Amino acid sequence: MTLPRTDTQSRTVIGELGAWQRALRSRFPIITAHPELAYLDSAATAQKPQDVLDTVHTYLTTTNANAGRGTYPWANRTTTLVEQARDRVKRFLDDPAPERSAVHFTSGTTEGLRTIARDWLPGLLADGDEIVVPVADHEANIAPWLEAQRELARQGVHIRVRPMPYQRASGDYDHTSLAQLVGPRTRFVAASHVHHVYGGNMNIHRIRQAVGPDAVICLDAAQSVGHLPVSVADLDADFVVFSGHKAMALPGTGAVWARQARGPRFTPGGWSGTPNTVGIASLAGALDWLDAAGTERIEQWTVALAARLTDGLRHLDAYEVLGCQSSLAADSSVQRRQGIVTFRHQAIDSGDLGFILYSHGFMIRSDQHCQGSAGERTGSVRVSLHVYNTAEEVDRLLAVLATLG
Repeated sequence: MTLPRTDTQSRTVIGELGAWQRALRSRFPIITAHPELAYLDSAATAQKPQDVLDTVHTYLTTTNANAGRGTYPWANRTTTLVEQARDRVKRFLDDPAPERSAVHFTSGTTEGLRTIARDWLPGLLADGDEIVVPVADHEANIAPWLEAQRELARQGVHIRVRPMPYQRASGDYDHTSLAQLVGPRTRFVAASHVHHVYGGNMNIHRIRQAVGPDAVICLDAAQSVGHLPVSVADLDADFVVFSGHKAMALPGTGAVWARQARGPRFTPGGWSGTPNTVGIASLAGALDWLDAAGTERIEQWTVALAARLTDGLRHLDAYEVLGCQSSLAADSSVQRRQGIVTFRHQAIDSGDLGFILYSHGFMIRSDQHCQGSAGERTGSVRVSLHVYNTAEEVDRLLAVLATLG
């Protein structure tokens, strides 16, 4: 078959960044070892470049010790590594006031959000206060706030949870309705930076405009950190929470960045125990690698591939692409998806479609993607792209999908 031409801007980006992308792709051993496979599930976890693997090997063979427990050289170096990694996170996030902010390492986004809900949010809220929860986002950014509501109620503090309003046609937040929803008792708003199903940048600056200067905004940045530039200097959010494994570090590590400007100071409760030192070392190494690669170019590349995929899918009548339909047109002026494209076949179950695609060498996710109760109720296939993916992989995928129409 002859695939439709993609829009000029995407073809230009792919052409201009091709040599840069090929050099970076060559740094991923698991990718280069399996040229017959296309890994298209980076929203679930990203693959690791050799540089990060080398960082882990060096740490484990030269420095491995507990942090903050001993006074011998290995322990001292590990303690220094953890502290420097906090500073590294702040620099990576373009922190404008690192002397005031805080970074707390966790096992990932889910634990980070729960830590805020458990150890910080109760100190912000009083009886009658309100919080806004994104009920069509990832469950990890819904359940902790509902758990906090139940725990506060057991203590006699009753807060109201207001569902975040959405624009159903696009999957974006409905910022106009949000402005009408909030009031003087709205103290806290949870949101996603990039939606894990619809792939859209959720326009956090409009949330701040809608809720005013005093409400605390907490961002699930699992699908943005490591995939595009994230500047807390530009985002007027109070918390940014992300997972290391989706930013090319090892599984089991993540971070909470806290601005420390609104509400009580963020101080996780309880005894911290032994930190995941090798995971933290891998995170610092991953952030170094991402900075060297250039997150701006990574975003350009993945957005271009997503545009190539959506432009192809819109010509295949058997498929429904979730999220903003206007972004499917090659001449669209709306913002493109951030490397995440989710779709359904009208006749083939998403689970079956996932097996079919793997038989052709494509590794994708096919289910409901841990979306909350107000999200999609029918399963779908999610393609999520990163810098190691190629235009040829996208074209091969479209060719296979076309045969199933």
